[in-house]
Amino acid sequence: MGFFRQQEERLAIRFLTWQYQKMEKPVPDDAELKLQAVQIVQEAHRIARERGRNVIAIIKDLVNDIKK
Repeated sequence: MGFFRQQEERLAIRFLTWQYQKMEKPVPDDAELKLQAVQIVQEAHRIARERGRNVIAIIKDLVNDIKK
């Protein structure tokens, strides 16, 4: 895994943690957060390839859409 992908996943984990706290829901354990972050980053890269948008902006949008 590349350096930039790792950084994007760490950013997604921070966004996810913040979103769970904002919704006053319990933050999942580290393994679950990592899994969610990997899925979000993969989805963001897929969307970026199709639409040409910024991956970080897409990650932010995907995390904000979480309604669990």
